[in-house]
Amino acid sequence: MIRIFTGVLLVLSLLTLANCSSGGRGSAVNVSPTQILGMTARPSNTSCVAPDRPGAGGATALSVVRALPNINFKPTANDSLITGAFMPHSDAASSRWYVTSLDGHVYAVNNSDSATSFSTFADISSRTRYSSGAETGLYGIAFHPNYPTNPRVYVTYSTTSPTGGVRGRVSEFRTLDGGNTLDPSTEVVLLTIDQPNGDHNGGFIGFSPNDGDLYVSLGDGGGVYDPHGTIGNGQDTTTLLGKVVRIDIDHPSAALPYSIPVDNPYAGNPSCSATGAGSANCPEIYAYGLRNPWRGSFDRQSGQLWMSDNGEDSWEEVDRIILGGNYGWRCREGANSTGLACGTATSFIDPVAQYAHPTAGRSVIGGFVYHGTKYPALAGSYVFGDLYGNLFKIPSTTSPTLTLTVVDATSSGLTIVSLAEDNSGELYVVDLNGTLWRLQSSGSGVNTISDSLLATGCISTTAPTEPASGLIPYVPNAPFWSDGASKRRWIAIPDGSQISTSTLADGDWEFPVGTVLVKDFSLNNALVETRLFMRHTDGSWAGYSYEWNDAHTDATRVVGGKDKAVGTQTWHFPSESECMQCHSAAAGYSLGPETGQLNGNYAYPSTPSPPYTGTMANQLDTLSHIGLLTPEIGSAGASAYPDPLGSAGTVAERARAYLHTNCSQCHRPSGGTPVSIDLRYQATAAMSGTGTCAATPLRGDLGVSGAKIIDPGSPATSVLYLRMHTRGANQMPPIASTLVDAAGASLLSDWITQMSATCN
Repeated sequence: MIRIFTGVLLVLSLLTLANCSSGGRGSAVNVSPTQILGMTARPSNTSCVAPDRPGAGGATALSVVRALPNINFKPTANDSLITGAFMPHSDAASSRWYVTSLDGHVYAVNNSDSATSFSTFADISSRTRYSSGAETGLYGIAFHPNYPTNPRVYVTYSTTSPTGGVRGRVSEFRTLDGGNTLDPSTEVVLLTIDQPNGDHNGGFIGFSPNDGDLYVSLGDGGGVYDPHGTIGNGQDTTTLLGKVVRIDIDHPSAALPYSIPVDNPYAGNPSCSATGAGSANCPEIYAYGLRNPWRGSFDRQSGQLWMSDNGEDSWEEVDRIILGGNYGWRCREGANSTGLACGTATSFIDPVAQYAHPTAGRSVIGGFVYHGTKYPALAGSYVFGDLYGNLFKIPSTTSPTLTLTVVDATSSGLTIVSLAEDNSGELYVVDLNGTLWRLQSSGSGVNTISDSLLATGCISTTAPTEPASGLIPYVPNAPFWSDGASKRRWIAIPDGSQISTSTLADGDWEFPVGTVLVKDFSLNNALVETRLFMRHTDGSWAGYSYEWNDAHTDATRVVGGKDKAVGTQTWHFPSESECMQCHSAAAGYSLGPETGQLNGNYAYPSTPSPPYTGTMANQLDTLSHIGLLTPEIGSAGASAYPDPLGSAGTVAERARAYLHTNCSQCHRPSGGTPVSIDLRYQATAAMSGTGTCAATPLRGDLGVSGAKIIDPGSPATSVLYLRMHTRGANQMPPIASTLVDAAGASLLSDWITQMSATCN
């Protein structure tokens, strides 16, 4: 499915403006007047307040607003993730949404913001292969063009093969009760595709408005660079892997429950429906040369098929799929050569658009050509998104190949798993964590973020290297690795607002609209960068980076990220998209300010006095005393993470704190990775629940024989340790760091070395 659950995908990691997530929660307290406190009162903050969210470049800015505001489709009993929302055009009478979940459920709800409940339309969980964090499960659903008069429904999902491997299926089901529920007993398997790995399974299924045939996208079978065979599965036309297939389900043949359209490139050859491969070129193939085409859509007016294709290391792409087209994977990624073998193929279809990751985004999702009526400025635009919340728009007439940058993106603040189209052509965004959002256009691409840090109101106008007077300092117990930089951190929230400490799980805090989290980075005692993480007036979060001038009189905003030589090292300024790869919805957006991180002492400044006391004091007690937290949290009884490089706590506790800060933003339930790993501090208390102990790596063994994610007693065969001990394509965290954290790596090595066979 897409690096989605990696990955997708993948995973990830670094960036921050604050630092990781999770932590226990203490009960509300009243701080004694005699207790040592770092502040006596809350300072007024009227200058450092997040403005409206900026629009994307161009004349039309995109934004999202909650649809079905009383509905969250994510089941509460498990970690099943939502994969998409679908509305059959012929179901116009009820205009119902059908929402798919990886665990094999399909939910139905009327398209009304007053809806308060949904029903189960289908439950095929008993035959669906699903595990938390993996790229397996129920991917998509399509309704017969004459549904519900014709009660057939088509589903693409993964199951388990007789040998225990992953097997993809495309199946037909029927509703036997007038369209209320799908009957699992009516399944007719159309295609079976044996998968060499558990990832890159595609996911799109839909009917063309032009020919009425059923189209399905299939990934290349996974693995690094698809190392199967000499040319890769995408180019091998004797397999359905890495293809878009087309079949005619209304005219079954004598041998199959479908027929092959006569103009398919290899029509007339023996079917590949039994295992997804054959001795001759597969007749089901419509187009090929794809890596992991997760979502596609048909232009409701022209019938043109649009497809997103997830890249490997460098490029995401959007394609217009044509009959017989070869889209280049694995010798091309986007319009760019990979240097890998593709046999004798030389003629490739260029993508309509591409963008580089991680700076401009990652894990493209796909979208729709807009034909709604609410936003005329969007008419004819192909609007699409990616997993990390970016939304893009390009004219549907765009000639290949348009290279997009971060300037062309709007951050939605969501973890986008799919876009959806209703019967009137209006567009929606599906969040991985179970909510549906309506896409809007503001009609203006106004930039509300100043290019000057001084002009943001977050630093002093008289002493620019110091914060504005309304900012409140803090320090996490377990700081994030930032290539050896020293850091200072502040919280700025609007006057009259408070931080909620009870609305989120894992000790995360909910910051009010208008919040700005500020973080300075210094190398060799000189300020290099300041990052602002803002919660805009529409409730969305976004990050912005500023580069200090040599005189330290001001810093200038860096758009799209950059690398800069600082002394003997390369310093990376993250792009806006990279910020959101770590500051995700699953992690609660803000990372450092949370209960377990701030239950520790801080040496508060002595000026100005008041409100500062110049004392070493507990941060939870202090922040509660000045009325910043609601409900209040005192240090007594609240959890506290140890300093990974300090002396307090056991080696295991300090290693867990390190992983929590540096890795758990993505490696957690709903974290958007393709591996089922949970590295939050609480989760690692019982290693059996993390998915790491003696577990086989799903993203490659780095060439180490017998490698495990964590191999108890052996750091040298533990991929978790090896990835964080290296830099390059296989590093963790995968972004924003060019230097190995030697002390952190040593801590993890010591931890793994002392582990018993059960990782305890």
